[in-house]
Amino acid sequence: MSKPGEAVNFATLDAEPYYLPLADELEVFDAAYRASLPVLLKGPTGCGKTRFIEHMTWRLYRERPRSIDVPLVTICCHEDLTATDMVGRYLLQGDSTVWSDGPLTRAVRTGALCYLDEIVEARKDTTVLIHSLTDHRRILPIDKTGELISAHPDFLLIISYNPGYQSVLKDLKHSTRQRFVSLEFDYPDRDREAEIISVESGIDLQHAERLAVIGEKVRNLSEHGFEEGVSTRLLIYAAELVNKGIEPRRAAEIAIVTAVSDDRIVQKAIADIVDTVLP
Repeated sequence: MSKPGEAVNFATLDAEPYYLPLADELEVFDAAYRASLPVLLKGPTGCGKTRFIEHMTWRLYRERPRSIDVPLVTICCHEDLTATDMVGRYLLQGDSTVWSDGPLTRAVRTGALCYLDEIVEARKDTTVLIHSLTDHRRILPIDKTGELISAHPDFLLIISYNPGYQSVLKDLKHSTRQRFVSLEFDYPDRDREAEIISVESGIDLQHAERLAVIGEKVRNLSEHGFEEGVSTRLLIYAAELVNKGIEPRRAAEIAIVTAVSDDRIVQKAIADIVDTVLP
């Protein structure tokens, strides 16, 4: 059970999570896993990093599904996330105190994959904590208990962040960055994004292609000062609304136009794109 301050997802992944490869990321991650090399995922929000990790976890563990109950532990990092939240704490139980492992410690012990999403949002003491897990030692010291845990052979640490939208004060430190092999992600090209939208939402490919065109054109607005673009995730949301009976333009307004920015000028520019693409 997660504790106050945690934002943790313990995934069992009984079914295969859909993921469409864009390059050689499947093979590279598999090699990194077999070599016990920690992995850094870099890329914009909503481009598929988390889904990629879910898919790879399923691939790695599908041949031995009963060897571990929870093969993936995802921790969404934020400024209130402490080292204690990740490692564990003593809890009152009757008249005594009992040690309770945190999510990182559980992953280290059991051989789960541990995914720290948006690592730069975490406090500095949290990032320093993982250093001993990312070199040849592969250990996790528990200061409060005096325990020194050797990572299970199947354990792997993965972190992610979005280098395009982080401030200078929240960039990833070189001392942390250089402990990881790095995979770069970006939004897929139009045809692949349309396929992803169609599969994820259930709408026909023709409607999915129009949404993919909108995504491509909105991202091109970065040339005019709009840096954030629109994520594949939001395009899928729009498609899911259409699939539930919402008129396509209204779905695009809800999931794209007003979702990506509060700036009226930017909204107007995106709305113009929607009007051009959707009949």
